Amino acid sequence: MYFPDQTFDLITVAQAIHWFDFEKFYAEVKRTLKPDGVFAVIGYGLLHIDDVDLNRRITQLYAETLNGFWDAERRYIDEHYQTIPFPFQEIGMPSFDIELRWTGAQLWDYLNTWSAVKHYQKQRNVNPLAQLHDILEMQKAIKVSFPILLRVGRI
Repeated sequence: MYFPDQTFDLITVAQAIHWFDFEKFYAEVKRTLKPDGVFAVIGYGLLHIDDVDLNRRITQLYAETLNGFWDAERRYIDEHYQTIPFPFQEIGMPSFDIELRWTGAQLWDYLNTWSAVKHYQKQRNVNPLAQLHDILEMQKAIKVSFPILLRVGRI
């Protein structure tokens, strides 16, 4: 779809910029954003669990077990989008978190969406989450938080 020049007051991209061709995408943002418009990049980082042991296990899964199975672009999320090219006049923003209460089953379902889990399963024919299944099955309510990754700017 084609949009005329200077069409938008706000352009956002959520949890996806790390997949884009930055040069091409930013050229379109600059072309279609109004002179006083705002561009916002939004995402969320690695979850944190209040249960210390469970958090340690998930961190170990993320950083060790799945090391080498994450797509290279994942690093931008790990770096909280601070290392993506951002050719805009940045607007300072406060920090935000998503805070949820999940059951063990909900956390299990979420972890199974990780691309590295899928890559691991495909290459090794085993679920890297298997060791967490029994622990998560027993969990009734888990406090889960995600840091919001946010960069906002103007041309």
